[in-house]
Parts: sequence; structure tokens; C-alpha cells
Amino acid sequence: MIRAYGVLVLAQLAIGAAAIFARYALLGSGPIWASALRLAIASLPLALFAWLRGGYRGGDRTTELRLVLAGLLLGAHMAMWIASLQYTTVAISTLLVTTAPVWTELIDRRARKGSAMRRALAIGVALLGVAVVVGWPSAAGSDPVRGAVLALIGSATIAGYLTIVSHIGENAALRARYSTIGIVGRTYPIAAVAVTVWALVGHDRFPLASATNAWGGILAMALVSQLLGHTALNAALRTLTSTVVAMTTLLEPIVAALFAAWLFSERLSPLTTAGGILVLVGIGLLVREEGRAA
Repeated sequence: MIRAYGVLVLAQLAIGAAAIFARYALLGSGPIWASALRLAIASLPLALFAWLRGGYRGGDRTTELRLVLAGLLLGAHMAMWIASLQYTTVAISTLLVTTAPVWTELIDRRARKGSAMRRALAIGVALLGVAVVVGWPSAAGSDPVRGAVLALIGSATIAGYLTIVSHIGENAALRARYSTIGIVGRTYPIAAVAVTVWALVGHDRFPLASATNAWGGILAMALVSQLLGHTALNAALRTLTSTVVAMTTLLEPIVAALFAAWLFSERLSPLTTAGGILVLVGIGLLVREEGRAA
């Protein structure tokens, strides 16, 4: 269990850095193409490794269909969240997309362990911390309602993805047949295809070969945030519930703020620090409640 939490911390460090990498990626690329290329580049080595390790053998039809759905949900999460940034502020989008723990509580009954009231308190404290970190955003942007809806869809779809993968990890028979590499070797390519279709239909801006900063950011997102971070997140789902894993994604804006302070000398305000503490308290309360229930 301690190892699983360690994997989660490393995952969030890698995923949280994506906001920094995206700064460079968006200098020469549209947001949807940046996401599609991130997924596609990460998919190539994973698919090859999964094939060499026999990760595509021994599956069953029902689970394969569920993993297709999981891949589509992952792609929808990426596309919807990034699309929301075109209509509302980064703060509002970040706040709404991190409501994934609320969705997992609603759709994943097996993730509910212990007191419902204490779990709700833990999630509420953590979400309050995120609101403080992003600065209590007010409605703004070209179309804030559309942006909010897209961000919430992005939150719900990643919650659905985490729930499907978590259920595979909870089943001993399926866990033996579907390794973490076998799972992401299926879901990442499906997500990459789905987001590529989104980029083509939406006529998003493809990065030019000369846009070195953009390609550097995309490669960093693919190899660090996706290949290492999201894969580690999937590995943690073999031991921890979908709600616990979803709760740790609330660390992403905090990690991004820390990296920005380190790399770009952006100051950490007292509110940001207080919000980060609230997020950690909320996560700690939920972990404690699950441990008490176990």
C-alpha cells in the first residue's frame, strides 16, 4: 500500500509538470493537436512493449470492450478539457476539471469505503483548497457557460476512465490477465486516435517542423507526463480505489505552481500555500477513512 502511494506521488509530479510543458507546446501548436500528439507519441513505445511482453494476449471480449470505452473516455477528457480553455479562464477550467473525485463517488459504488459524511468532508476540503490555489475564479471568457460544461465533461470522463481501470485491478482474475502495460497499451492508442479525429474535424493548428519549442513541449508531455505520469496513475489503480487516485489529481495545480515558481520565478502567494495545505489535508482525511474502513 505504501508503495502504491509512492507511485501516486511520482505520478502527480510528472503530470503536474504538464502545465509547464504545455506553455512551450502551445507556442506553435493548437491545443487539440498538442494533446493528440502527446497521446500518439506516448502510445508508440507502450504498444511495442506491450506486444513484445504478450500484453495483448489472453483477453476476453467484455473487458476488451470496456477498455475501448476507457480509451474513448481518456481521449474525451483530454479534448474536452483543452477545448474548455478556448471559452473560459484557466482558473475556472482547472477548478471544474478537478472535480473528478465527486464523479467517482457518484458512479463507483465499490470506491465508497467508510463513512459517507467523512468522505464528503475530505473531498470538500480538498476542492476548497483547489479553489483557493486557482484564486476563487469568477465567470470569465468568451463563453464561460460552454467552457464550464466542457470542463465538467472532461472531469466526468476521466472519472469514468479511472473507474473502469480500477475495477479491472480489483478483480484478481482480470488483474492477472491484464497488466498495467497491457491496459495502457490499449487505452492510449484509442485515445490518440479519438483526439486526432477531434483535431482534424476542428481544423486545429498542427505544429510546423520548425517550431522547436512546441515540439519540445509536446515531447516532454508525451514522455514525462503521459508515458511516466499517467502510466504510474494506472499502476496505482491496481491497489487503490478510483476515488483515492482521483483525489490525488487535485495536486496537479499545486505541482504546476511549484514548478512555475522554480522555473519562472513566479511567487507563491500565501493563499496558494494555504490552498495547497487544504488539498493535502483533504487527501489525508480520505486516505485515513479508507484505511479505517479496511
